[in-house]
Order: sequence, then structure tokens, then C-alpha cells
Amino acid sequence: MMNFINKMKGVTNSPPLVPISEVIWSWIGGFFGIASVAYLNQLYFTDNDLIFIIGSFGASAVLIYGAPNVPYAQPRNLVGGHFISALIGVTFFKFLPDPIWLTSAMAVATAIACMHLTKTIHPPGGATALIAVIGSENIHQLGYFYAILPVLFGACLLLIIALLINNIPDSRQYPQFWR
Repeated sequence: MMNFINKMKGVTNSPPLVPISEVIWSWIGGFFGIASVAYLNQLYFTDNDLIFIIGSFGASAVLIYGAPNVPYAQPRNLVGGHFISALIGVTFFKFLPDPIWLTSAMAVATAIACMHLTKTIHPPGGATALIAVIGSENIHQLGYFYAILPVLFGACLLLIIALLINNIPDSRQYPQFWR
């Protein structure tokens, strides 16, 4: 039992602070990435339900603009992880809508497994699957179209901004890999 508890102590210290230039480029990327998706939402969807911009895009922005070198931030992971997770979330909601706690757990767990199997692990993908299950009626009415718009289109838009912004400074190169 003590060995199990000792594992929870950690093995190292937190990483050092990043240079202020990294903070600034992360901010610029996060701003333009989310602004582009949110602006398109405002242009094309006038109701209060922001179906074009989903919460998991905020977490994706942290990865692709704030930590662009990590494996989970690479294009394959960003786009594939979101898309696969969206399809899984919609499928579970369509075929197992109740009880919602079970549907939520099944969708997220299956999304994790499928992202592993396809080498597309992107942690915000779990939220994308969950949003398909617990989202508003507007999200549910989209059905599998949810995987295309907002998810696939939004992830691709975030990727385009990441490719542009992350390659401006000499200190960054994005992506690290495509396949």
C-alpha cells in the first residue's frame, strides 16, 4: 500500500518558466485561433447557442499555441482526435441516450481508446466526445454533422492559424510531424 501511495509523490520538479517571447507567441496564437472560430460563429449563427465554437477548442488552443512541440499538439492529433471523438460521442448519444452518466462515460472512454489505436491522442478530444452527449438540443440536432461542423472545420481552422503563427518566430517550428 505504501508503494502505491509513494507513487503519488511525483518524481521531479516542475519545468522552468518559458521565455516571455513564448508567452507572447502563445497569446497571439490563442487569440487569433479562437477569434477566428468565434467570429465565424457570430457571422453564421445568430442564436445564443454557440454551436460553431465548442469548449474543447479552448483546450486545443492551449496545446497547439502554448505547447506546439508536444505530440498531442500535432496536426494529426488535433484534427484526428477531435473528429474521431466527435463521431464516437454522436454515435453513443444516438444509440444509448440514457442513462446520461453511462453514455458520457462510454463516449469518453471509447474516444480515448480509439485515439490510442489511431495514434491521434488529443486530450481535448475527450471533451469533444462529451459535448456530443451532454450538449444542447442544437448540438444534438446536428447529429453526425457535428463531426463536420463545428468539429472538423473548427479544428482545421485552428490548425491553419497554428501553422501561420507558430512559424513566424525563429524559435518555433510547427508541426513536429504530420503522420
